Amino acid sequence: MPDLAYCADLVRRDDPDRFLTALFAPSRRRDDLFALYAFNVEVARSREAVSEPMLGLIRLQWWRDAIAECYAGRPRRHHVVEPLAAAIDAHGLPRPLFDRLLESRELDFSDRPVETLDELVAYAEASSGGLSQLALSVLAATDGPSQAAGRLVGTAWALTGLMRALPHQLRQGRCLLPREVMARHGADERALAAMKPSDPIRRSVEEVCTIASKKIDESSKNLPGRVGPGLPALLPGTLARGYLARFARLGHDPFDARNARPLSVRSWRLMLRAMAGRY
Repeated sequence: MPDLAYCADLVRRDDPDRFLTALFAPSRRRDDLFALYAFNVEVARSREAVSEPMLGLIRLQWWRDAIAECYAGRPRRHHVVEPLAAAIDAHGLPRPLFDRLLESRELDFSDRPVETLDELVAYAEASSGGLSQLALSVLAATDGPSQAAGRLVGTAWALTGLMRALPHQLRQGRCLLPREVMARHGADERALAAMKPSDPIRRSVEEVCTIASKKIDESSKNLPGRVGPGLPALLPGTLARGYLARFARLGHDPFDARNARPLSVRSWRLMLRAMAGRY
């Protein structure tokens, strides 16, 4: 029980949007979602937790070993690993999704710019898309349409979050706005690094946001009508729509501090959509 409380507190503090969506899950599955999301928090914050890239890669290897031990039935003593192992065992969570997620996170420790839009989308799909698929499995939504929708929603969620976090990335000396996209719109990399707003930068961000929006729309085609038990894992799509709409209202300026703020009345947005059985 203390480890489960730790996981919930960690997610509430470091991933509050996903925390809110998990509250709509049945109580018997909610703790397993918190364990899964706590694992993601631990991995996602690795960049901030280390002083140099090699230490981050070592941290990722620690998690690879921990996941392998979970599937071997010998989870190590750790406040997130043990609840995660219980969730893996209870729901038969597929290991390849964990492996792809951890592999994708190696990009977090590279300071080289992302070159293509395809590279950015692949990163978002393997990390956040895979996490959404695992969450759907926790909720017993393992059918093909639900899993396909989850992969798309998770990818859109990550793309939206990456654009919201662009100033934070730049302060770390990183840039996840693809060079290909910037070149297409005539955006200057030096202006981006200096965090100077410009129309080309706004158009570049808008292109990524448009991809995110299209993926949410595409996901809905997989699940027409009311969504079943997997809905809590798809509710980030509701919040992503809100963040994308705000980006549009603010002219897709990534340096407008309002884009980094949480959505207002998030709980009500989620409640209304959950009552309708949609995201």
